[in-house]
Amino acid sequence: MRYFLALSVAFALLGLQGCTTSISKGADRRTEGTYIEDGAIAETAATRIKKKYADRVHINVNSYNRKVLVTGEVPDEAIKSDITRIIGGVQNVTEIRNELVIGPHSSFSARTSDAITTSNVGLRLRDSGKELRAERIQVVTENGIVYLLGLVTRKEASIANDIASTSRGVKKVVPMFEYID
Repeated sequence: MRYFLALSVAFALLGLQGCTTSISKGADRRTEGTYIEDGAIAETAATRIKKKYADRVHINVNSYNRKVLVTGEVPDEAIKSDITRIIGGVQNVTEIRNELVIGPHSSFSARTSDAITTSNVGLRLRDSGKELRAERIQVVTENGIVYLLGLVTRKEASIANDIASTSRGVKKVVPMFEYID
């Protein structure tokens, strides 16, 4: 049953731009203003990149606490650098982590696998118990690499890292947390 739930969530995620979990504002430690700004940052950056490069790139832009993670594939180093410049021009961005890969666009099966991995990690975080509120962690998966974003305690980060690193389909975990303790 869990597999079918994860698969259902994964296919729902495929309709989104990237393979990322959604976050409920209620448990999130960001201020409401920052939460709204993060949505605007991601949307503005993605729109500007798509306007300039259209189908030449496959990108996913995520913003958490004004720090931007961009993943996906681009054809060359010049475009990869330009995307960093474009994101840097978006209001309120404080940091950019450009994890773009130079190469062909990922396949549908790779994106499906990433969506399933994201769902699996998210479900396992939710089932982890009272020491961790899964809603405080954003999970982004690209090519089997799981990026974890959030405002967390070191104990929460450790739990999340352990869960993600032992989840099916995860090649590597990249914690991008900001610590509150």
